[in-house]
Amino acid sequence: MNLPSPAQPVSTTCPYCGTGCGVDMHPMPEDGWKARGNPEHPANLGRLCSKGTHLGETLGLEKRLLKPWVRGQVTGWDTALEAAATGLRQTIDTYGPDSVAFYVSGQLLTEDYYVANKLMKGFIGSGNIDTNSRLCMSSSVVGHKRAFGTDTVPACYEDLELADLVILVGSNAAWCHPVLFQRIAQARKQRPKMRVVVIDPRKTATCELADLHIPLKPGSDSHLFLGLLSWLDQRGFADDDYLQYTRELEPALRQAHWQAPGIKAVAELCQLDKDTVETFYYWFATREKVVTCYSQGIHQTSSGSDKVNAILNCHLYTGKIGKPGCGPLSLTGQPNAMGGREVGALANQLAAHMDFTPEDIERVGRFWNSPGMARQPGLKAVELFEAVESGQVRALWIMATNPAVSLPDANRVRQALAHCPLVIVSETEALTDSSQYAHIRLPAAAWGEKDGTVTNSERRISRQRAFLPLPGEARPDWWIIAQVAQRMGYAGFDYDGPAAIFREHAALSCLDNPQGQRRDFHLGPLAAISDEDYDRLEPVQWPLNPRPRKRLFAEGGFFTPDGRGRFLPITPRPPARSTTEAWPFILNTGRIRDQWHTMSRTARSPKLSVHLPEPFLAIHPRDAAACGVWQDGLCQLESAWGHALLRVRLDEGQLPGQVFAPMHWNDQTASDARVDAVVSPDTDPDSGQPEFKFTPVRVTPWKPAWYGFLLSRRDLRANDAAYWVRIRREHCHQLELAGSEAQEDWSAFARKLLCSEDDGAQWSELFDSATGHYRAARFLDGRLESCIFIGPDRHLPEREWLARLFGKAKLDRNERLRILAGSPGGDAPDPGPVVCTCFGVGRNTLIQAIRERKLDSVQAIGKSLAAGTNCGSCIPELEALLEAHGQPDASDA
Repeated sequence: MNLPSPAQPVSTTCPYCGTGCGVDMHPMPEDGWKARGNPEHPANLGRLCSKGTHLGETLGLEKRLLKPWVRGQVTGWDTALEAAATGLRQTIDTYGPDSVAFYVSGQLLTEDYYVANKLMKGFIGSGNIDTNSRLCMSSSVVGHKRAFGTDTVPACYEDLELADLVILVGSNAAWCHPVLFQRIAQARKQRPKMRVVVIDPRKTATCELADLHIPLKPGSDSHLFLGLLSWLDQRGFADDDYLQYTRELEPALRQAHWQAPGIKAVAELCQLDKDTVETFYYWFATREKVVTCYSQGIHQTSSGSDKVNAILNCHLYTGKIGKPGCGPLSLTGQPNAMGGREVGALANQLAAHMDFTPEDIERVGRFWNSPGMARQPGLKAVELFEAVESGQVRALWIMATNPAVSLPDANRVRQALAHCPLVIVSETEALTDSSQYAHIRLPAAAWGEKDGTVTNSERRISRQRAFLPLPGEARPDWWIIAQVAQRMGYAGFDYDGPAAIFREHAALSCLDNPQGQRRDFHLGPLAAISDEDYDRLEPVQWPLNPRPRKRLFAEGGFFTPDGRGRFLPITPRPPARSTTEAWPFILNTGRIRDQWHTMSRTARSPKLSVHLPEPFLAIHPRDAAACGVWQDGLCQLESAWGHALLRVRLDEGQLPGQVFAPMHWNDQTASDARVDAVVSPDTDPDSGQPEFKFTPVRVTPWKPAWYGFLLSRRDLRANDAAYWVRIRREHCHQLELAGSEAQEDWSAFARKLLCSEDDGAQWSELFDSATGHYRAARFLDGRLESCIFIGPDRHLPEREWLARLFGKAKLDRNERLRILAGSPGGDAPDPGPVVCTCFGVGRNTLIQAIRERKLDSVQAIGKSLAAGTNCGSCIPELEALLEAHGQPDASDA
């Protein structure tokens, strides 16, 4: 692999969400790399969100896994690879191929994915390879295949800007797909007649852009779209010309009329007012160009596949598909979720969008020269780990994912891993919640070190290029898998690089598939790509037959046996569980703006760690009062499966009876915040996708004897505290603390936490026995080395100004006194919690500027403070601050 010279920027692709943004990594003169959006990449056109902007902060080798481990001992690669190959071979020989399973990830590159799938389904001979993308988009796969015959996304991002109406369903795009959200926002500004509808029980940041917010009852999406189909039919909005390309309309219409006979019925079923429903239906019917974007609020339910088809039915009925500005568009959660679908990394698919039919099994087996192809689908994610727990699966290889945190009923996953005879983990991190159960740990290359391709939500293949050398003994995933395969005695894995794998992948896509006429996935023109052209490959959309196609199905051409699209009759099903007196609230889980999955990458970035630094539960104020919890207090979140200890955030955007908690924190970053341990293991019967959006829970107050926090130049832990959260800051580390019992000697407690040995630091301490407040600071060579604050309640000094003191080479006497006083003083105002991550602008700074400088728009804030001028992710919060603290318009008086 030829790395660029240190002076060269490198064009690559962002490793976060499925938007697939192009990133130019620029080497910095002093050290490190700076990420900038690639203005030529069609996915983002130069934009980056906060996570992409700060990729350079995530590249360090701290806490990286850099050597192989076998049974607790550091080894060389030969030993580790032999141990993995021998363990897998012995398990297969003793218990059969289905006793082995791979659990892989949308963080893998397509080339990694391809080799893993080939090894499992083509040579081990089992279908037991599934991906964590099962958790985020498998319901779309089912819906697409039922309607179109293949897993085809018919629309593209350009349609978001051409549409007259953009509908966002179950998508907080402002936080989860920020670049696409900004593209919609920019189009909305340029085309004032364009309308945006947000369908979501929560009032999220995305609703700031909405012309209409539809806060429907959780789980009632199918009723809403069945009602739309029924309403369209009753009022004659069918596209009769387009319907000739479809079939099975009448059963779908009969079911829609039966389940949702009118607006009044829909409003009652969805707990909405009739005017809201009618407005939505009228806009959909009368706008020529409509795009419906749907994401995890649709996917992550026990009837997600049916909800997808309810949406597709409406687009097929009106012919709003395949044309500029028209179509359904599923937004995937991971950078290469689509690439995993292409290579067959889902347990129920074969490579190149083929299935477990006799013809496809023969075709793939012939191409791979396979000794024994898998003959049937394997286990989907949740049932796979149930099989590990029962002993049906006895050897498990986990690649680039952390199921002990991210799967539902995560405590049961831990039990399964603890009892599995052989667990192999390919990882970049030295320790994760999952790798602690591994018998073999294999050091994998991280983003920036590995080379290959990814495919985004609009079918666009982009290159991920290496710009960093492989550290230690880390190796690309494809290489690790191929080495194990060869040691197991399998031929066909002697690849010399990712380009060779890509050529094989492309060749399989066009096998018995002339011009992509039989299967949608077709990369024929790239099957003979040279290594040099692969290195230079520009972003390209499939299918290539022979040229890239932005959209599909404008004039039919579906990949069903008769070439016609299918309507599906939908019978709405309620969520798998219901609330009860014991479990009165509905838990909805998801992501927050500046964190990603289980934080192994984003937690490295100081700037990303300060926007929402602690795990929290968002709850309506009325529910909070009924539960006896309060703003910034702590609460216990419990279900029949597990519990978590979280900070309380009052949120009027939550519907009463519902709570929301993000899924990012784990045992490396918090004491008890694995929210997916609380989530039920119920799944969609067709897709196997878990119901992360509807778990019955209860909320109770947790009243600690004391609260506290500490800041230190060293990364510390506080296992003696019942509640702790680790937070990375720019010049220091932060620990938020709370304990169930007061300490007899706070000074001894602080010294145990802050210094393991005498380093010659000067101590300053203050203890007020009357109020129970303790404060201490340590100074070394004139600099602040650490400080700790303890009190009987949450009222403690603000963290931001204290954290900034760690950036100073030396503190003066007044600054040292201010630390124990717990106040920055008038000459050093507290900026408050960070709102704009890109420029580190705090809430207090923004409020003061809005009031004193009479700022009246986001643009004015940008000119004054730069906030909101880079990635735009904070714009919804800036607008909320303007509404709350800005001067009322004179015309409103």
